[in-house]
Amino acid sequence: MADEKIITINIRKELKEAPYWRRSSSAPRIIRRLLERHSKKKIKIDKSINEKIWQRSIQNPKMKLKVKITSIDDKTAKAELVEK
Repeated sequence: MADEKIITINIRKELKEAPYWRRSSSAPRIIRRLLERHSKKKIKIDKSINEKIWQRSIQNPKMKLKVKITSIDDKTAKAELVEK
């Protein structure tokens, strides 16, 4: 059975350091870094997370996301958005 975790991540602090016109383009990188730190595995981000970030355009991305991390093997995991 694959190992699963549900995590709510807040990227507000990290996104404040990015210029406002580049916030949505730097958000996936920040999310990947936070999830890799938490799970200690390489993370593959699902398309649904990217769509949720870009839903409100480039300057105002979603700041809190509820993410499910599913372990693929010993070194990699997949992150996908948990639907509300």
